[in-house]
Amino acid sequence: MNRRINSTTLISVFLLLPLLFVTPSTAADKINVVESETGFYYTIQKGDTLWDLSNHFNDSPWLWPELWEGNDQITNPHWIFPGERIRLYRKSGSQAITQSEAIPPVAVIQPAPIKPVVPAEDKNAPAPFFVYPSIDRVGFIRKPPVTPSGTIFEVQGRKVLISEGDMVYILPQGDAAQALLIPGSRHTVFRHMKPTDERDSTETIGTQHYILGIVEVTKKEPDMVIAKVLKSFRPIRVDDMLMPYSQRSSSIELMPSVPGMDGQIIIAEDHLELTGDYTLAFIDKGRADNIQVGQQYSIYSKQKTVLEKNEISSKSLPPVDFGTFLVLHTEQTTSTVIITSAANVVFPGERFRTPIN
Repeated sequence: MNRRINSTTLISVFLLLPLLFVTPSTAADKINVVESETGFYYTIQKGDTLWDLSNHFNDSPWLWPELWEGNDQITNPHWIFPGERIRLYRKSGSQAITQSEAIPPVAVIQPAPIKPVVPAEDKNAPAPFFVYPSIDRVGFIRKPPVTPSGTIFEVQGRKVLISEGDMVYILPQGDAAQALLIPGSRHTVFRHMKPTDERDSTETIGTQHYILGIVEVTKKEPDMVIAKVLKSFRPIRVDDMLMPYSQRSSSIELMPSVPGMDGQIIIAEDHLELTGDYTLAFIDKGRADNIQVGQQYSIYSKQKTVLEKNEISSKSLPPVDFGTFLVLHTEQTTSTVIITSAANVVFPGERFRTPIN
């Protein structure tokens, strides 16, 4: 690790400092984070050292050089200051991260269990938080489904697939839509998908809302609305629907998990077999079960029965945790999660529980 710089470089760095850094008092949701960046952050508190932080988050104080190397803004490892934010990395030798087109891979700390480092003199110190810049594309399962405020019925150029920058024509639906679809307003484009699971034989768990992009209304006509596509997370088509856009913070504070929780992973958001790290999925627990955004849970498997004296025994091995996920969005009876680590392939129907400390 070469941190030596000449005098010319040092002068240039000091001249650029006001442009590169934000002040420690900046709110968490205004942190200057690269858009493709995903990871865990921690705000340094009085009395913290890299040695102690490495011991807490990586289970070994001797990994502090890796923590220093991963945070170039720290010029001297013996001088870190309260209010600074550092990024926490998965320790060396941990499982590699699966690459995804939607979510560029970044090494992060093993997320379960994580407890905030709170100095004795400050019990109200902020907890670590998870940054997920793609929060606007996170869908959900809801029952009953959202009533759309409008439907795309045409696109300029008569394209088959609609993308960023395209102008679309929207047909308002219902009297309330007239007040919502006004110039300057933003709306989320989505698509209803079939119910993905059943709690029992008579009641479905809900309808999936697949988030496609964001549009902004530019002009209102007597019988239609014209809008520009600002973001296209996935291909948008004619007949896709609109609902009011609600901004969500990409900085997610880690929250305590619900004691004694036990539930099931329903399915991946894209209806593929779950593959592990950074896959979005739905679970069968929600606000009614005290699930909150920022909580973490362990994915576990039940071991098969063991053989004793060449005969099948009814005795089973204890469940084994093999992955973790973080809650990104909650509904009344379901939630959307991101799998933050997985030692094995995760399949629909896998069980999850409260992390065991």
